[in-house]
Parts: sequence; structure tokens; C-alpha cells
Amino acid sequence: MTEQTTGQQWRISVDRDTCIGSGMCAAMASAYFTLDDNRSRPITEVVDPQEDVRDAAESCPVEAILVRAAGTGEVLAPEP
Repeated sequence: MTEQTTGQQWRISVDRDTCIGSGMCAAMASAYFTLDDNRSRPITEVVDPQEDVRDAAESCPVEAILVRAAGTGEVLAPEP
């Protein structure tokens, strides 16, 4: 994984078909995720880099959260 440059934004997506609604992401990064109909969704899709967002994606038990560099599309989390 490459180090992100200052000003690089991240794009968050949640595969709602895969999501099991554990709520771990909303608990870890409540400013970025919410539960809607017992499934996670990002509050906003493009965000400034935040470790909470990366940690939430890494902690998702079914890897339903994907974090990409907004400019390049590089997958930042979860790590393969």
C-alpha cells in the first residue's frame, strides 16, 4: 500500500448485499458510517483520509467496506 499524499481524498463504498449489519463500522467510525435497514452505508462517499475509516474497513467481518483513493481508484482497505 502506498502512502497517501496530502490532499488526497478517499472514496468509501459498502456492498450492502454482503453487509451483515454487525455495526462495527458505525461503532468505530460513527462520523463516516451509519446503519440503514440493518445494513451499513457511508454517510458521505468521499472523505479526507482518516484512520477510523481504514480501521472500520479492516475490521468488517465480511469485508463489505471498500476504501479507495478517490483520484486513482487504488484500493487502500481492506488489505488483500
